[in-house]
Parts: sequence; C-alpha cells; structure tokens
Amino acid sequence: MEGMAEAKQKSPGRIKQMVQVYKNTRTQDKLLTPLMLLSFVGPIVVAVLLAWLLPGNWFSWILWPLTGILAGLLIAMIVLGRRAEAVAYAQIEGRPGAVGAIVQSALRRSWRGSEVPVAMTRQQDAVYRVIGRGGVVLISEGSRQRTQRIAQDEERKLKRAISNVPISHLYVGPDEGAVALPKLSKELQKLKRVLNRNEIAAVYNRLSSLQASPVGIPKGIDPNRVRAQRPR
Repeated sequence: MEGMAEAKQKSPGRIKQMVQVYKNTRTQDKLLTPLMLLSFVGPIVVAVLLAWLLPGNWFSWILWPLTGILAGLLIAMIVLGRRAEAVAYAQIEGRPGAVGAIVQSALRRSWRGSEVPVAMTRQQDAVYRVIGRGGVVLISEGSRQRTQRIAQDEERKLKRAISNVPISHLYVGPDEGAVALPKLSKELQKLKRVLNRNEIAAVYNRLSSLQASPVGIPKGIDPNRVRAQRPR
C-alpha cells in the first residue's frame, strides 16, 4: 500500500503533464501560444454570436457559451498535441534510432515491433521489423545504399521462417524516395490488409522466438499457413 501511495505521489497528474508538454514545446515553437489562444477563444466568440442571433431564452445564453468553452478547450488541446508531436519529430529526425523511437511509441496498436533493430551496419544504419495488418515490414534507416544489402539478407531469413506472409520494405533517410519520419505511421496504414489480429500475434511470436532461440515453434496459429485476406 505504501509503495502504491509513493507511486501516485511521484507520477504527475494529467494537468501537470499537459503543462510540461506546453512548456517544452513552447521553447521550440513560437507560434504555439497564439495558435492555442486563437483555438480557445474562437469557438467561444462563435458560440456567443449564435446565442445572440438565434432565438432563445436565458438558458441559451448559458448553454451556448458553455459549449464554446468546452469546444475551445478541446481544439486547443488538439493543437497542442499536434504541435508537440511535430516538434518531437523534428528533434529526432535524421538521428540514429529515430525509427526505433517511432516503432516503440507512435505506432498504432495494429502494428507490433521493437525499438531494437534486427540488423545494423558499422555506420549505425539500421533495419527495423514491424508486424501488422499489412504483413511484415522492414524499415531501413540511414544510407539507402548501405541498408539495401542487410535488408535483403533479413528478407531472405524471413522467407525461410514465414514463407506465406507478405514482406514489404520502407526506407527512412536522406536519399531520394525516402519516407519522411512523421509520415511513417501513415505509410504503414496504407498497406493492404493481409493479416488479422490473431495472425499478427502468431507471426510476431514466431519471429520473436526464432530471434531469441532457433529451436521450437510457439503454440497457436502456424504462421507458415497464414493466408492473405481480402481487405475489408
């Protein structure tokens, strides 16, 4: 009980977290404060105008401004979240391990992966692996020329383990044709759906077990017998 109480005291509340996010983002984004103020005040002004223009009684003069305040708070929080996300991407883009940070924290629940790359070069170029509804995706980070070979080697290994699961490649880096780091999650969502939730778990467990130990196959769905499904 004492440990739980200490944990509650140490963990900041939701409001404190939002204030901290605002302070951190404001130092890098000078437009954050005016945009948030505009997002908050704008709906309130519109709500007051509607209360004045539309027929109603004293209750309307309470309901409309209250609705405007709630809408303003919601929009301001959305603006804060998006601006904070943009600042976070800008701070890590181009650095080794940036893709791993996205895999660990920003991917949707329909994708599973690790911040630890499955292959690396001496120059810290890396290949990450994620599994989701679009199958298995190898994400290369760094020089395209240096990561191409290790990505192909990893694909050959995967085909021996999961021959019937589609394998795709994405590239994040400085060369032409690369996917911008902030758009990585959207690019994954664009892939055609070929696996359901149970199959994703089976493929993920299969590959994790092979990486940890070459012996043994986890129980459940056999990834080698996974069949592609039509998009819903």
